[in-house]
Amino acid sequence: MPLNRREFLKQAGFLTAQASLLSSLPVWAVSPGSAFPRTTPEAQGVSSEGLLNFIQTVENEKLNLHSLMILRKGKVIAEGWWKPYQADLKHTLYSLSKSFTSTAIGFAVSEKRLRVEDKILSFFPDKAPASVSANLAAMRVKDLLTMSTGHDKDTTGPISQTDDWVKAFFEQPVQHQPGTFYVYNSGATYMLSALIEKLTGEKLLDYLTPRLFKPLDITGADWEIDPKGINTGGWGLRLRTEDIAKFGQLYLQEGKWQGKQLIPADWIKEATQAQVESKGGNQPKESNDWLQGYGYQFWRCRHNAYRGDGAFGQFCIVIPEKEMVVVTTSESGNMQGILNAVWNHILPAVGQLGSAGVQQELKKKLTSLALPLTPGSPTSPLTATLSSKKISVESNAQGISQVQLNFHGKDFTLMLKDGTREHRIEGGIGYWKLGTTSLPLTALKLTRSTLPKELPTRLATSGAWSDEQTFLITLRYIESAHYDTLRVHIEGDKATLKFRRSLSIIDNTEDKRPVLEGKLA
Repeated sequence: MPLNRREFLKQAGFLTAQASLLSSLPVWAVSPGSAFPRTTPEAQGVSSEGLLNFIQTVENEKLNLHSLMILRKGKVIAEGWWKPYQADLKHTLYSLSKSFTSTAIGFAVSEKRLRVEDKILSFFPDKAPASVSANLAAMRVKDLLTMSTGHDKDTTGPISQTDDWVKAFFEQPVQHQPGTFYVYNSGATYMLSALIEKLTGEKLLDYLTPRLFKPLDITGADWEIDPKGINTGGWGLRLRTEDIAKFGQLYLQEGKWQGKQLIPADWIKEATQAQVESKGGNQPKESNDWLQGYGYQFWRCRHNAYRGDGAFGQFCIVIPEKEMVVVTTSESGNMQGILNAVWNHILPAVGQLGSAGVQQELKKKLTSLALPLTPGSPTSPLTATLSSKKISVESNAQGISQVQLNFHGKDFTLMLKDGTREHRIEGGIGYWKLGTTSLPLTALKLTRSTLPKELPTRLATSGAWSDEQTFLITLRYIESAHYDTLRVHIEGDKATLKFRRSLSIIDNTEDKRPVLEGKLA
């Protein structure tokens, strides 16, 4: 049972001795460029058993985490990456990017470049529509920050179909008085990015670099852009897991980092408190972390916590009362399930006693995390046949004209030819083989935004024979949240090839890419 404050103090002498013993065990691996010391959970008053239960829960419930990092009092007490994801790789943050965009506005406010009460249209007079409604004229920077712009629906879809997203944003009807109606609106966050660029002449990423990323020793960040080169703001930032943890720790420390106040503490408080009533989720408020209120691009949580939050389980959870930061990257269709596991297992572990034995079990588990490999057999009678032939593919919308599979021991090579380009992918049978690909990621994109230097893309590939005639390949784009599967089925001299993206697996829909038909030659 968790210890209350009196019991905790009563047993403090024992706990201190135990923590000393446990902290003398080997320190867990530290990644290059790490900001945080590593220690044991028990050394920071947290039971390893609760953390182990959290991991077992997310695996048993198939919540599909890619990475986990837990900090208490500025020290990492647990961290792990599910292979093939790893510590030195960036990961797409989706809407967790929004909290970084909000931070940029905080910097701009502190530099007196703007006020949150300023009208957004005043910064873009050249983008105003011919007829400006009263609601559009009243829209403030604060309304963008709090997702209360007055739009009935998210503006991202319609604006991202154009070449000028700022102009298109102002052309969208504003049905409600700004500040009175909440709707989740990534287009509003994009406008905050456009505002930073308008005010400073710098892209959002470039503006944040000397103010946030450099002091936190965050390197290699990249951020998607719109057709005019403006950072998307509401999504598209890629950072490493520990970079996200640094951001969370900065907020936990009320904007102070290594003795220097980077962001005013008043802004941190303002940004992370509930500014408006939020909407979302399918459960009642007492069990729903989407109904706890919304701040400046931060969600409030149960247990007096708050979070940066991105689709499919990109979380930076800050729990001030426990002096904790919990970070996950993921491709989960059950984001509330991840949060429930945090509240049910990690939170109660604070103040509990643990044992060296369970701690070692946790350590072993964290160093052996892995996502499932492509299921099936390593061999088939068709292995030799396929290795000696090419598949000539009929005309198709993807433009793929030729495919070849070569097998060599525990490895295979997939060759895809489209037009004049040839894409070569190295895969492992029974393990993940790391490499890169020049294949475009169009099928994984939700908008027309792109990374400035998108190719080549890092990839982990595994394959197996699901039956004697079918070779199944999993292509994990390991700096994104997603993956593809490719099913190659052979009957006689005929071949069919079918791509399916993981997004369609999550929502049980068909991939729109056509089934490819071909012949062995």
